[in-house]
Amino acid sequence: MPEDHIRHPPLLDQSEPPRPDVVQPRHAASLVVYRSLGAATEVLMGMRGAKHRFMPNRLVFPGGAVDQADLSAPCATPLSPATEHALRKNANGHLAHGLGIAAARELAEETGLSLGVPPHLHVLEYLARAVTPPGNPIRFNARFLVVSAEHVSGALGGDGELENLRYYSLHEALALDLALPTRRVTERLQTWLAMSEAERAAQTHSVLLRDRGWHVE
Repeated sequence: MPEDHIRHPPLLDQSEPPRPDVVQPRHAASLVVYRSLGAATEVLMGMRGAKHRFMPNRLVFPGGAVDQADLSAPCATPLSPATEHALRKNANGHLAHGLGIAAARELAEETGLSLGVPPHLHVLEYLARAVTPPGNPIRFNARFLVVSAEHVSGALGGDGELENLRYYSLHEALALDLALPTRRVTERLQTWLAMSEAERAAQTHSVLLRDRGWHVE
């Protein structure tokens, strides 16, 4: 057969690099524990070690990915209607429960503090959601929940995953080199703390951190 009749495979276009697969974000929960000391407010934070693949050497709130077992784990009291409503804007009932359980579980594992065994979820309040941008090798769809320190018990310790674990004043934390999501959530916490309970209850929307800014959802 003449060569001009042979079908050759098309040449690859070398001008465009292959597109990497988009990593789907994992559902996660972080818990912001706060306490008031006079006019100052402090939040519980710790430094992720240098060996962590996600946000190493960064000051963060306790938290982590939702495990399958979290979806059906028992609780002493369920999420409040307001918190469940906020979570269920982007989750079904099982996942909303699992997010509350994950927040309590990660708090106990990483800090040694407890919401009870099984945990009391009704004390958790909703703050915000943040999604790791596409292109990152590790991504999370994280919900940030809030609880007053008066609702937790135990002594600070944990599994060692968070270093320099202690309460930081909001002023001190914001003066540090925080990762952008942590900084935005801390700023959002300041706004939330300035609201009255009636103002918080009257909120009809929640906020999502995406593309470096807040979006209403």
